[in-house]
Amino acid sequence: MKIRHWYIGLCVLGTLLPYSQFIPFLQQHGLDLRLFLQQLFANRIAAFFGLDVIVSSLVLWIAVLVDRRRNQVPRAWAPLLGNLLVGVSLGLPLWLYFREVRLTEMREGRG
Repeated sequence: MKIRHWYIGLCVLGTLLPYSQFIPFLQQHGLDLRLFLQQLFANRIAAFFGLDVIVSSLVLWIAVLVDRRRNQVPRAWAPLLGNLLVGVSLGLPLWLYFREVRLTEMREGRG
């Protein structure tokens, strides 16, 4: 199995697991951003994970925006959209998938 197939599997996992927690929150509270942020930073451990994800998202955006020009990776918008709609757990493996496909094309002389 090629690494790009693992990345696609991680995209699925990275979407299903976070949404398994977010959808019940939405069903119970709607899109209550104040409550969402209150619970995200409810204690130091929750804040640790929340801040880790926020910084990881920032790093992902910088990496995608810089690397898309360097390697001319198409559809660079998709991982950024995935990051906004789900999080790093979708955006990162999706970016790695597109990057791997592009690097394979470059190695094989197809682009």
